[in-house]
Amino acid sequence: MKAVFVKSEYQKKLVHVKDVLSMINSGDHVVSGLAGAEPKAILSELHTAADSLRDVSIITCLPMGNYEFFGNPQYKDSFLMEGWFYSGFMRKLHANKNITFIPNHLHFASTKRLDYKVPRIYMGNCSPVDAHGYVSLGLSAVYEKDMIEKADLVILEVNPNVPRTFGDTLLHYSKVDYFVEADYQMPELPVTEPNEKDKLIGKHIAELIEDGSTIQLGIGGIPNAVAQALKTKKNLGIHTEMFTDGMVDLVECGAVNNSMKTIHPEKMIAAFALGSKKLYDFINDNPSVEIKKGTYVNDPYVIGQNHKMVSINTSIEVDLTGQCCSESIGVRQISGTGGQADTAIGAQLSEDGKSFIALYSTAMIKDKTTGEIIEKSKIVPMLTPGAIVSLSRNDVDYVVTEYGAVSLRGTSVRERVKRLISIAHPKFREELQKEADALMIW
Repeated sequence: MKAVFVKSEYQKKLVHVKDVLSMINSGDHVVSGLAGAEPKAILSELHTAADSLRDVSIITCLPMGNYEFFGNPQYKDSFLMEGWFYSGFMRKLHANKNITFIPNHLHFASTKRLDYKVPRIYMGNCSPVDAHGYVSLGLSAVYEKDMIEKADLVILEVNPNVPRTFGDTLLHYSKVDYFVEADYQMPELPVTEPNEKDKLIGKHIAELIEDGSTIQLGIGGIPNAVAQALKTKKNLGIHTEMFTDGMVDLVECGAVNNSMKTIHPEKMIAAFALGSKKLYDFINDNPSVEIKKGTYVNDPYVIGQNHKMVSINTSIEVDLTGQCCSESIGVRQISGTGGQADTAIGAQLSEDGKSFIALYSTAMIKDKTTGEIIEKSKIVPMLTPGAIVSLSRNDVDYVVTEYGAVSLRGTSVRERVKRLISIAHPKFREELQKEADALMIW
């Protein structure tokens, strides 16, 4: 009887996308779910309401769709995309002036935004309602639950392809104002096969990770190389911002069993998941994986409670004192701070914890004067003018390139300069030393 009752009550909340669009008012602040938790059906049609709307803020994080409402500049008077983390599409369209970045540390993203402005509408997706009246928010709890608790209207797209996950993703249907039924596949990220540089960096990092460590990994060639290099380890655990395909591989090969975790033993803890169908199948109905709020998962003091916590992040460039720019090229925003500082600081609060910043020693760039493609060191005397410091030099532990890993923990600037030059590309080491001398850095 209870399941029948739930179904009948649920039916009363069903609406169509066009009905949702009519609920949006000019001047509204609307929060969308992160990445795979976004309401694809609604966002795909949002631009059709542009003529009747002005100054609507759509607040999101890493949108996976190239949606017309912010992709087409003709709608910029109707919609402003405010993002906690830029996708590739967002950074390309930033010049249209209908996209702006929200500076944040991930564990503060929801709370600080709510201090500024409470959204009138939250929109996301969820799994179908179960016999007990619960849906799962599926792939993310970074800020979704916090926003749901405060928004005037909560609208969810019910999609049978959303993985049913546990943790802070579970929500009773009575907390939702309207449901839209949809059927689309979850966005997938192709698994990046590590190149030779990635493998060298992965090897350097893996050599410093002990059995029984709890790890945080991101996505891309370097994190994937680290995951591959960790397959020979034992009794690893997972406490991570992002749950990835590489972590599934580590579980399947036996390297991860979560047996030695200090907090949440036997459980893998994440704030969101994004990857392939293999990943989504793994986390679906899997009680060993818990997707919990970003305010908890990424709190440095929570992270630090894990014994032997290891944080692994990447950066765009690092200066000779240890400042890390991981989200911009000069003033141009290309991604976001995300949880880099959260996890790096948290790992260093951990007993026997370690934090790694990884990057290639060089990059190929276009010379602004000649237009030629030239090789440039990514370990630099000074960051590119306007570059954002994602992780301060006070919070840096290990820095790793394909030429090795060096610890900056507790070192003076003089020692940092020596150590960072030692892992720069050999062709730039003499030049870096001369520039450090000329600038009196050390």
